[in-house]
Amino acid sequence: MQFPRLTSMSLAVAAALALAACGDKKEEPAPPPAAPAAPVAKPEVTVNIGHVAPLTGPQAHLGKDNENAARLAIEELNAKALEIGGAKIKFELLAEDDQADPKQGTIVAQKLVDAKVNGVIGHLNSGTTIPASKLYSDAGIPQISGSATNPKYTQQGFATTFRVMANDVQQGHALGEFAAQAIKAKTVAIIDDRTAYGQGLADEFEKAVLANGGKVVTREFTTDKATDFAAILTKIKSKRPDVVFYGGMDAQGGPMVKQLKSLGLKAKFLTGDGGCTPELIKLAGAAAEGQYCSLPGVPLEQMPGGKEFGDKFSAKYGQIQLYAPYVYDAVYVMVEAMKRANSVEPAKYLPEVGKTDFQGVSSKIAFDANGDLKNGAISLYQVKEGKWEYLQTIGGAAAEPEAAPAPAADAAKPAEAAPAAAPAATPEKK
Repeated sequence: MQFPRLTSMSLAVAAALALAACGDKKEEPAPPPAAPAAPVAKPEVTVNIGHVAPLTGPQAHLGKDNENAARLAIEELNAKALEIGGAKIKFELLAEDDQADPKQGTIVAQKLVDAKVNGVIGHLNSGTTIPASKLYSDAGIPQISGSATNPKYTQQGFATTFRVMANDVQQGHALGEFAAQAIKAKTVAIIDDRTAYGQGLADEFEKAVLANGGKVVTREFTTDKATDFAAILTKIKSKRPDVVFYGGMDAQGGPMVKQLKSLGLKAKFLTGDGGCTPELIKLAGAAAEGQYCSLPGVPLEQMPGGKEFGDKFSAKYGQIQLYAPYVYDAVYVMVEAMKRANSVEPAKYLPEVGKTDFQGVSSKIAFDANGDLKNGAISLYQVKEGKWEYLQTIGGAAAEPEAAPAPAADAAKPAEAAPAAAPAATPEKK
């Protein structure tokens, strides 16, 4: 029969065709390798740094000067895109106004504590700094002042208190020595404004005058709000002192100098850093000529990073009033401690603040066991032709050749003209 044979042949052909088809079939391409996982973005952490100074009232020009210096440092640090503890860091300045009033100082200090700030720069005045420091200490928040000079601030036994300028023990000693040796004063009259700063500095000055063989013919008191000193100065005139010393701020010192001259007192006027400002000269007018003051630190042009800082600051904010270089340094000291600790948590970086060895704008900064600046210098000035002119420096360590913190790439351009050579920065005493 033919049918079965045809069936066999059909099967054979079908099998051959099937084999051929299998041979022609292309292999499926291998799947492409998986793309590498995108790197996990590093978290960004906001670090809040508090700053406190009088932003209203007669000392507002000094307080704003301090705040501007802190802002300049914060802007530079943010431009560096720092990473600490595995996170990108963004610094923010929380600025508060304590009105140079101790009560208001504690109110804003508690506000910053409640905001859980990572650190505090300030306060400007000793009178607000000292009571506020207890609140920061209880909360474990590091506090660095660029202007509070009363020694009690760092003598309370708090681990959280530091200052980046000389204190009033050093300043009072220099002033008393200068009065006796340079001005050749045998008798002095002393006035203070009863603030922690003014009275504290006057006390130290009196000790130094007596130690140098001088005589204090009278000790008088006013307030940090007064503007009329006729009664006090009339009383002093009868004592015929060689020097009238004032412990207080420029808002009172300027009018006092003017009234001293108008009453015919021939005594020289001498004051501390609170009055060592362009504002005192402005308020005193022609009577300021020939008068004296002191400032912790050295003149701006002699500071390790003074010229560069002065150019940047004046280009952005205008003339430096007093303590700006020190406040700027205080911010950098705090952040450098965070970097060394690799943490922005106050409890973790606080121990590093005390180990500071930092070349700042103002000086080489290192602290003693109390948190005071080691080797603090004091400089003396005299008004000549309407400007504070540098006379001499007492104490201090030689500046190191390296510059202050490098500016950010987009930092403000230098000013066309250098700032006045008047004392660089020193907040009103508290």
